[in-house]
Amino acid sequence: MFDRDAVRAAVVAHGRVARVVIAAIAGSSPREVGAAMLVWPQGQSGTIGGGALEYQAAQTAREMLENGTAQRLTREALGPKLGQCCGGTVTLLTEVFEASTLPTADIFARPVDSSTMPLAVSRLLAQARGQGQRPVPALIQGWMVEPIAHPSRQIWVWGAGHVGRALVGVLAPLPDLAITWIDVAADRFPPDIPAGVTMLPAAAPEALMPHAPVDTEHLILTYSHRLDLALCHAALNHGFTRCGLIGSKTKWVRFQRRLAALGHAPHTIARIDCPIGDTGLGKHPQAIAIGVASQLIRPRMGASRQENAV
Repeated sequence: MFDRDAVRAAVVAHGRVARVVIAAIAGSSPREVGAAMLVWPQGQSGTIGGGALEYQAAQTAREMLENGTAQRLTREALGPKLGQCCGGTVTLLTEVFEASTLPTADIFARPVDSSTMPLAVSRLLAQARGQGQRPVPALIQGWMVEPIAHPSRQIWVWGAGHVGRALVGVLAPLPDLAITWIDVAADRFPPDIPAGVTMLPAAAPEALMPHAPVDTEHLILTYSHRLDLALCHAALNHGFTRCGLIGSKTKWVRFQRRLAALGHAPHTIARIDCPIGDTGLGKHPQAIAIGVASQLIRPRMGASRQENAV
């Protein structure tokens, strides 16, 4: 998907910015169609898979920024040309953006070969408008079509301690997530909040729970067991899609008793996951964050995963 907010932020920070997106693949590829990176003269963000492909693509993008080229479509054979063992072919679309050229529609469809819009693209856009069907990124008969990224999953992280900071650091770069980060005071948060993360200090965080969308996925990992319990109680009263609580099995046994005493039925209490993460990874904050993030994204990965690793 086209992350318009990320491109806009890069343009504000760096001026004209080149975006490189994987438009099509044949055979094995380091990333999927739609994977993109942003490039400016002194840096870049995002990734199309690393290695020689990404290095060459970044060089090409900087040349375009320097010479004023607005768009370029290239086809890269990973094995013969770049010496990568994938063996596939990747088609890259590189485009230069500035504030005045950012797309405004909800689906960004543009030609890459000066052709008129084909019927297949017209039908795709009509379906999106009439039926709300967002297309997947694709190069279709000389036109690149990408939906504009709109986060579809609400993640509320309760607690800005070591684990909270590590977890937000892992989750923030992932697409499709809208992260709200809550703690008891502003000075509990790090000075630099990742892009796309909403910081929400509140003296009584549990009072914010009724304001969370009912499809929110909660991760409760505050400094206080009392506050953790209050948040679990509030979440069970309000409703949620998913709720995870940091802690040991012993902590969870105690919490189950206390939540039952507060009037919650066993089958309702069982909706809360505790412990969270992968205990086999250890107790280092980053290790916990990796385990929790893995649990969070795994259900979304489904059977459509392509075998296209380098």
